[in-house]
Amino acid sequence: MPGDFSLLDSLPADWRSGLFLGRVQTAAGPSPILVANGLTYDMSRVAPTVAQLVEKLPLAPESGEALGPLEDLNLPLLSPVDLQCVKACGVTFALSALERVIEERARGDAGAAAEIRGRLEERVGGSIRAVVPGTEEAAALKAALIEDGLWSQYLEVAIGPDAEVFTKAPVLSTVGLGADIGIRSDSTWNNPEPEVVLIVNAAGSAIGATLGNDVNLRDFEGRSALLLGKAKDNNASCALGPLIRLFDGDYGIDDVRNAEVELTIDGPEGYRLEGVSSMNQISRDPLELVRQTLSEHQYPDGFTLFLGTLFAPVQDRDDPGRGFTHKVGDVVTISTPRLGKLTNTVVTSKDAAPWTFGLTALMTNLATRGLLTVAEKETA
Repeated sequence: MPGDFSLLDSLPADWRSGLFLGRVQTAAGPSPILVANGLTYDMSRVAPTVAQLVEKLPLAPESGEALGPLEDLNLPLLSPVDLQCVKACGVTFALSALERVIEERARGDAGAAAEIRGRLEERVGGSIRAVVPGTEEAAALKAALIEDGLWSQYLEVAIGPDAEVFTKAPVLSTVGLGADIGIRSDSTWNNPEPEVVLIVNAAGSAIGATLGNDVNLRDFEGRSALLLGKAKDNNASCALGPLIRLFDGDYGIDDVRNAEVELTIDGPEGYRLEGVSSMNQISRDPLELVRQTLSEHQYPDGFTLFLGTLFAPVQDRDDPGRGFTHKVGDVVTISTPRLGKLTNTVVTSKDAAPWTFGLTALMTNLATRGLLTVAEKETA
């Protein structure tokens, strides 16, 4: 039955041999964990936050407090990141670029999108998929599209030299496995964005990956790109999990490059949508996206980076030609074999649990638990 899922069902098939990092809610407060050889360790006395734990890697999981086998864990999983900035890249796939142009041309009207989609695909569908961003060929295609009156700011970031990089969510606001995800109550055209998310340390190195849902409001962004903040950053609008898979000898960046990310949406009325995002069709390499995110910036607590999605739902849900939009009660599952499954249920951002545990609350909690001394000794 949609909505029924367990932790074990959400883990990758080879979870007993991988190395994973996450967060759990203990009776005392949130704690980072490591999972190695199927066993779970509370690392809060070693590093009180995930951001600090990342900077200590590699380290022996046994240096933490043993919690037993992961299958016996009875503590709720939280989003696996805490102090990292939550960054995202948009329009990193050709199909995604076309859909953003459609949004722009339709001014957020789902009913006008079908006709525009057909016309744009006929003109640029094949060319844009083959072009490498920032090359002479890309510049020539840009010139041709401008001449035809088809150029767009979205095509600029799709095939131009600079990737779109934006801040998806505030620190500590992301939700994890099983949590409700929010869409604005005044949005009438929206969708999930199933993505692979890199975890990057303070030195700018990608150290692992997880799954993410970059919930998007197509009507808001379609009306104006200047509404990107309202389209992307709302209460409970960013989900991550279930765990971060750390790069090791058996799992690395090439696994990210070749991942097949599957999406299913099970609606309360019996509607079902399925889709796949193939990372090998991405226009910019994941590490190039990391480089462009770093640019002339520093991230002392590291960052998470959504890599974008090929998935653009156009399957009609209600009226013909209206395409897809969420309904309250949708169960969204994002999965790939080596990262597991991220499952969340759609509600409005108004009805989602309010975000109350911010930086002040975290620092107060860690101080009360005597864990800030761990950080102080580390920086002394």
